[in-house]
Order: sequence, then C-alpha cells, then structure tokens
Amino acid sequence: MSRTTGRAAAAASLLLALGLSTACSTGQESASADASVAPVSGKISMTYLQKQGDQEYFIGEAAGAKAKAAELGVDLKVVNLGNDANKTVSEVQSAVAQKTNGLIIVVPDPAVGPQVVQTAKDAKVALLTSDDQICTTGPDPSACDKANLVPRIGFSGAQMGGEVGKRAAAEYQKAGWSATDTRVISAWKQDVTVCGDRVKAAKETFNAAVPGVQAIDVATDNTPTGAQDKIAATVTANAGVKHWVVWGCNDENVQGGVTALENAGIGADNVIGVGLGAYLACKDWSGTKPSGMKAALFINGKDVGALAVQTMYDKLKNGKDMPAEAFAPTTMVDATTWKASGVTCN
Repeated sequence: MSRTTGRAAAAASLLLALGLSTACSTGQESASADASVAPVSGKISMTYLQKQGDQEYFIGEAAGAKAKAAELGVDLKVVNLGNDANKTVSEVQSAVAQKTNGLIIVVPDPAVGPQVVQTAKDAKVALLTSDDQICTTGPDPSACDKANLVPRIGFSGAQMGGEVGKRAAAEYQKAGWSATDTRVISAWKQDVTVCGDRVKAAKETFNAAVPGVQAIDVATDNTPTGAQDKIAATVTANAGVKHWVVWGCNDENVQGGVTALENAGIGADNVIGVGLGAYLACKDWSGTKPSGMKAALFINGKDVGALAVQTMYDKLKNGKDMPAEAFAPTTMVDATTWKASGVTCN
C-alpha cells in the first residue's frame, strides 16, 4: 500500500466506474497485472484473505465482498489470517490447490509479498491486494518500483491523512491552544507503509495550517491496547504538557491514545483525537460521557470489499486489466454526524 504522497493525491481525483460510482483510480493499467490469467467462462471462484479479520473494518469489508459476490454469482471464500505471515503463505497455497480463480489479499506482513505473487503467478491465478500494498520483487513496498506493485483496492493514504490533519488543525484553532504547551502524538505500526503515508500526510497538513506544534512519533502494533501502553509511557515522559492532539494509522491507535490520556487524568477538553475508521470512535460518542475523540474519518470497509470483488470479476470474466489503484470514498464524521453518515457501531 506504499505510494508517494503526490502520486496518491493525484490518483484520488480521477474517477473509475468499477461498481461504485464514487470510487477513484489512478487511471493506469497495472504493469504487474498478469496477462497469463485467462478469462473464466464458467462459474468464478474467489478467495479473500484478510489480516485481522475480526477487526470491525475488516468485518465490514468481508460483508461488502460477500454481498457483491452474491450479486455477481461468484463463489467467494473469506479467510481470516489474523497477524500470521506463515498462515498467509499456507492459505494462498491452499486456495490455489482448491482451484480458486482469483486471490484478493490483505497481507499481515508485506514481506510475504514476493512469495504470494510467485505462487499466484505459477498457478496462473489472478492476484489483487486490498488495503495494504505488496511488491512483486521485495519485502518493502515503499522501496518498490511502481511497475512491480500488485494492483490494489483501498483508500488513498495521503488523502486520508490529509483529511485527518486538516480536521485536527481546525479543532486546535477552535480550542485556542498554544503550541508551547501542546504536543501531537502520531501513532502507527512503523513497518506498514500505508500507515506511514497516512501519518506523514496528517503531519504535513496540520503543520501547514498551524505550524510550530511539536509532534511525538509513537511506534505501536496498531491495536488499542498496544497503542494505549506506548502512549501512556509517552504521556508520563511529558508530564508538563497541558494539551494533546492524537492521530494515527487507524481508530485503534487514536482510541488507545485517548484512553491513555484519560487514565493519566487529562480531561477531554484538553484532548483532540481524530480517528481513522470511525468504527471505534463512534463508541465514544454513543454515551453521555465527554470524550477526547473529537472526530474521525469514516472509511467504509464494505465499499472496499465490494470494489475488490467487482474489479477481480471484471478481470476474470471480461479480461479487463486491473487498475494500479482504485480508491473508495471517505467522510469526516463526529459526535453529531456519525449516525447519519452510516457508520456501523457495534
């Protein structure tokens, strides 16, 4: 899911009709699309392999994929990989052995990318990534030539991060805080390139609007508890800070940060959390207790799952080349707008 900020931002402005009228694409055909994959004349089967399949976003993604598959008459199997890179490889091999026509994958670790690509290529099975990018030639998508990136359906990291940074800056200005007693916590799993794209864009957009606020980068595992533990240590080490702004790769990081600050005795009025996902942020807004979670960018996994299945279907049924990237839409929500925006809060 690696991209330079400029290319991703430009890509997000172009429209692609791929089953979702509001989806966006680079408009480029993927150089890594395997021309040896022949169209399927009969019933199409697909396998959707997801990391962290019990996470709210990926549950929604699977639901969207299943709904689109049912609409198109596709046999779809969804597999939860958890965070297990070894399981990724074995499940890809299993799907190939079961004669799947197409693989859609969200890898737990991009390092398995080359092996996944080679397995699919040897079996002449179409391959599409969802959410996170993988490279055909190496373990690090951020260091990969764009011609060697596997086609991807998801969101633009630069666009999402930019929206988060913009809202954080607006909340900061509204609060009237001073840079001298404010810190930004930027939390993410630092070996996931999409996370780097998101937080980098958030920081750049925020700094352009309100320069001078010191940011503290916090390495996490992208889970609420993991983020909470790491951010709690950061807060303890910066006891003199009065105001905190929190963003990260996903809702998990921001919720973990907001909770850590609350546990440290910092009131909600002194915290600006801007989530990314909204599936956890909405829980803070469901009650009456004040929350430091001020807003969140709603990314709808259902849209991504549906778009991924439609893209794979078009490749397998009609031989249509997959785009290098296609993006689903996003919406900024808060305590007053999340219900009307269709956020699912379980």
